[in-house]
Amino acid sequence: MFQSDQVVQTQLIQPSPPAIVAQNLNHYFGEGSLRKQALFDINLAIQPGEIVIMTGPSGSGKTTLLTLMGGLRSAQEGSLKILGQEILGANKKDLTRLRSNIGYIFQAHNLLTFLTAKQNVRMSLELHDDRYEGQNLDELASEMLRAVGLGERIDYYADNLSGGQKQRVAIARALVSYPKIVLADEPTAALDKKSGRDVVEIMQRLAKEQGCTILLVTHDNRILDVADRIVYMEDGRLADHPDAAAKVR
Repeated sequence: MFQSDQVVQTQLIQPSPPAIVAQNLNHYFGEGSLRKQALFDINLAIQPGEIVIMTGPSGSGKTTLLTLMGGLRSAQEGSLKILGQEILGANKKDLTRLRSNIGYIFQAHNLLTFLTAKQNVRMSLELHDDRYEGQNLDELASEMLRAVGLGERIDYYADNLSGGQKQRVAIARALVSYPKIVLADEPTAALDKKSGRDVVEIMQRLAKEQGCTILLVTHDNRILDVADRIVYMEDGRLADHPDAAAKVR
């Protein structure tokens, strides 16, 4: 009886597999004599629920790695597993299925200006019709907009929102379908200090509530403290950095 209980206890405390695992990942652009290597032997594991910030100089490969991890381009060499799915050699159907579990936030909010805030967020839900069959999509979209502090702007068109408000709509759109991973590329670059801080803290709070993993690329040193871990990229390689190797909290 004791042995059986011990086995059950051991099974219960086994850690969850990483949400993202890159092993010896290389990536290239161009063909023939124009072929250029952009990523070199990337090895990185990100755990479920972890908030990781990736920083480094412009052109160092951060966005390339982010798009690979989002299934937006195919892996070429090495191994990249996202939510247990190997991206190397994955077909379009596999990548499409993977992307349904990922929320994307970019520097440009990419809102449709002829739609209201609610309609922009609702569009994300409409991509998952089978998941929300019979539910009120307008109310789900409105609830998420209230969660990001836009309860009074639900029916405003994008052109009538400030930069910070537009980015909040983009966050709501990314998180409304409860993705397992959120990938954010310079989400504060076009915002002032307060607006940038606000949107990142909203991302942090909602992601922790939902239990999703966040990988955030940024040059903004003002928001580094929201991370569980910071990684640094330079010249296509993950590198040591005085401020990037340690946990910030």
